[in-house]
Amino acid sequence: MTSLPTLDAWLTHLESAHPVGIDMGLTRIGKVRDALQLSFTCPIFTVGGTNGKGSTCAILETILLRAGYTVGCHMSPHLLAFNERARINGANATDDELLPHFDAVETARNSFAEPVSLTYFEFTTLAIMHLFASRGLDAVIFEVGLGGRLDAVNILDADCAIVTSIDIDHTDYLGDTREKIAYEKAGIFRADRPAICADPVAPQSLIDHAEKIGADLWLFGRDFRYEGQAGSERQQWSYVGRNMRRSALAYPALRGANQLINTSAALAALEAMRDRLPVSAQDIRLGLANVELPGRFQVLPGKPAIVLDVGHNPHAAAVLTQNLGNMGYFPYTYAVFGAMADKDIAGVLEHLKGEVDHWCVTDLPTPRAASAVDLEAALREAGVEQTADSTVTRFASPADAFKDALERASENDRIVVFGSFYTVAGVISYRKSQQH
Repeated sequence: MTSLPTLDAWLTHLESAHPVGIDMGLTRIGKVRDALQLSFTCPIFTVGGTNGKGSTCAILETILLRAGYTVGCHMSPHLLAFNERARINGANATDDELLPHFDAVETARNSFAEPVSLTYFEFTTLAIMHLFASRGLDAVIFEVGLGGRLDAVNILDADCAIVTSIDIDHTDYLGDTREKIAYEKAGIFRADRPAICADPVAPQSLIDHAEKIGADLWLFGRDFRYEGQAGSERQQWSYVGRNMRRSALAYPALRGANQLINTSAALAALEAMRDRLPVSAQDIRLGLANVELPGRFQVLPGKPAIVLDVGHNPHAAAVLTQNLGNMGYFPYTYAVFGAMADKDIAGVLEHLKGEVDHWCVTDLPTPRAASAVDLEAALREAGVEQTADSTVTRFASPADAFKDALERASENDRIVVFGSFYTVAGVISYRKSQQH
């Protein structure tokens, strides 16, 4: 049995311990959950969906913290440090807090005649669940990794499940239509418990599954919605639920077109759970004013304007395009772009090619990434030409690509860093290194 001295040693070991990176199914992880005797006495929220999961988790977490509850929040992937995946009361868990729970999962995994093999995500998710369970928290929030039905997070029976948006992504695992993908996402719903769907056009397969198992389905537009829009004098909006209305709310501190949908989903979940976790209007106001999530249409202060966005599928690219269009006029836009090879890169570029003048495409430090050469070819295929006002340049790292964009951009231009988490993380790390 392995026991490793540091968190880094554990993570390095787990990256190669299981034969494949993604191994769908709950049989293996379910056995280890039972060996760990994992259970929670507090309400459990699970949050799935194609885009908007992280924002919705962060909004729920911040409102509950402002209401005085103790909260565990698991989100993935991380940008800079693994510890971002496990937050307790708004702070990342330390290595020392995490290590005993890695040991506990390893012990449980080896308690069988034939040790149970777990993927990196399964092992680390179990360790974080075990950490949260040991703390006697008031509420826990778990972001689904991939899909829902067969995702590691689904070994817990959520008291309230949220599906944010449903779009085409991870087709190798989830299917190639919204109906098939929605069925997988709906797998986190449970009988007689609130099942919130924030997709404005919920696929029938999700509705049918919720009805079949007897979940309490809350649909955006039918059971909850928002009213009021940007451009109104006072920048306020209202949440309208089944039995409650929250009026005169400020826009959430997270920027972007879809945040009112994500916020409405979080408020619907809190309305559905109000008997167990009551929150006041003031808690909601403070939560929305203070919510933070790096890399989600994050506009950095200063000039040139720098936008960080982890959008990496066509649906997210469409939202990013809309958000960029709402920012006003910039003479030139530079893009630092890197993506995984299994993404619909052509679909992403179709949305964004009209917003970007100069592309700085980059390799990423993972074998799963598309190369800069591949990305340049995709841009040429999309009709991007090489002229004085339109360029494509290749780089070995996000930091190199970003440095080039900074050197070329005037203070009135903007730089958009988007695509994979690795792209955004590479630029954040570089900027931090320059601040010392």
